[in-house]
Amino acid sequence: MITHRIVQGLDDLRTARDIRYHVFVREQQVPLVLEVDARDEKAVHVLLCADGQPIGTGRLLSDPHQDHICHLGRVALLRAWRGRGYGAALMRALAAEVDHVVPRGERPRVLALSAQCYAIGFYEKLGYRLTETPRYLDAGIWHRDLRKEID
Repeated sequence: MITHRIVQGLDDLRTARDIRYHVFVREQQVPLVLEVDARDEKAVHVLLCADGQPIGTGRLLSDPHQDHICHLGRVALLRAWRGRGYGAALMRALAAEVDHVVPRGERPRVLALSAQCYAIGFYEKLGYRLTETPRYLDAGIWHRDLRKEID
């Protein structure tokens, strides 16, 4: 059974960071100093679990300049679980928790993310659309910004 939960306490946070470490630092060679940042402390973190075992994570951050935008980031799924629909489940889990970061208001909320270019097609299948921002390097990996309105 697939479930998700908001990270509560240090053990959950360590688990989320361990998943990120495996995906970003070990697999993608992102320097650890770039992977963990000060925004972790302000974020709402989510763990995706399969039969109780954490397999993926991501974080939600409010936009300090636009109160209707929620930034999704550090989206990571362990390699053994990829290609079987769990990535989409992780994205649904993150979207389900947006109320913790951006309350409903008069205008639609926007989910924004910075995607590694190889994953753009995955996000587009979930309804995200590229912005006009050109691609850019982040931690040595090409990225593009995508957005999706919800509500």
